[in-house]
Amino acid sequence: MTTERPRSADAALRERARAVIPNGMYGHQNASYLPENFPQFFARGEGSRLWDVDGNEYIDYLCAYGPILLGYQHPAVDQAVAEAQDAGDCFNGPSAKMVELAELLVEITPWADWAWMAKNGTDATVFAASVSRTATGRQTILRAHGAYHGASPTWISGGDMSLQADGTIEYEFNDLGSVRAAIDAADGDAAALIVSAFRHDVGFDQELPTVEFAQGVRELCDANGIVLILDDVRGGFRIDMAGSWAPLGVDPDLSAYCKAIGNGQPISALMGRESLSEAVAGTFGTGSYWFTGAPMAAAQATIETMLETDGIAHLDRVGSALRQGWQRAADSHGVGIRQTGPVSIPLMLFDGDDMTTRDVPRAYRFSAELAERGVYLHPVHNGFLSTALTDEDVAHTLEASDEAFAAVASEFGD
Repeated sequence: MTTERPRSADAALRERARAVIPNGMYGHQNASYLPENFPQFFARGEGSRLWDVDGNEYIDYLCAYGPILLGYQHPAVDQAVAEAQDAGDCFNGPSAKMVELAELLVEITPWADWAWMAKNGTDATVFAASVSRTATGRQTILRAHGAYHGASPTWISGGDMSLQADGTIEYEFNDLGSVRAAIDAADGDAAALIVSAFRHDVGFDQELPTVEFAQGVRELCDANGIVLILDDVRGGFRIDMAGSWAPLGVDPDLSAYCKAIGNGQPISALMGRESLSEAVAGTFGTGSYWFTGAPMAAAQATIETMLETDGIAHLDRVGSALRQGWQRAADSHGVGIRQTGPVSIPLMLFDGDDMTTRDVPRAYRFSAELAERGVYLHPVHNGFLSTALTDEDVAHTLEASDEAFAAVASEFGD
């Protein structure tokens, strides 16, 4: 049995927000997409834990939708940020941190020769498309059907996620035949092919790339003079520190990073080959806050900490324990689930739910039950693990999950 958690402070803030913010909230963090007992507003975070404005505590498996890699308030990151801010952070030009971070990124990425920094993942993917067009003199970008590369007219039409942007042609992830067809349809005008590190369309089973697909895409791009862009915004630094396709033995021409790179600080990066450096120099991209030093210091501290502590191995270990534990618990209650994607970026969907019609009652019931037990897991968006997760966190999560699966089985009986 659980006791219903307080929600009055959150409810009051929602009401105030509706008076001064359109719809009260916007974007992907809008809690109206979530079960009713999920909070909209949070007060603080520490390590693997998050507290909402009513004081309810959660083990966090969303990590601010990806940015929190080392856990909230990580001391090395916070110290680096504080030192940069104490010196003054927003100048007429960047601090030395920009050069230091670029050197570190190039050092850990064997195929890359340079790094370019901005704020959001969208900044990096849009600039990658622009650089590709500058370099090739072509305009068409090839992209996977249903893939998300940012909220920009480069990728979506008129702010509608369901509409394909002008200047793009779609292919199917893990389908080389469809890639060849897209190249043919471009009729010699394909500037770039952008591909996610793995398929992560919201609400649908994630899909890892096959070696054959990754190698085949590389070969097709080479044969047709097309720039290969790896969108590593979601996977970067949770799968492999050298890039998410490094284990496949496939190197892109450009790779976009964001989310985990700064452990919550606003920074993104684009990395690329020397052959594209002239095109970068000839493509204008800038922002008033792109050059601030604190986020760059945070990224440097985050990457160094991951390397020093073998953070990837920790993520893989706790991720595997969660995946195996969830499967055992689901099986014990006769609940059909599908777990897909990297173990450090987990997604669990339920047999019988249908995301094509947004009819996902099992996922919502499961996540709502977990939230009442102090575990924050999004019902249909992939989760993210942090290195702050402990064995005790995993044990508590699996205990709560066993009760949540029992509730799903009791309600749906399938």
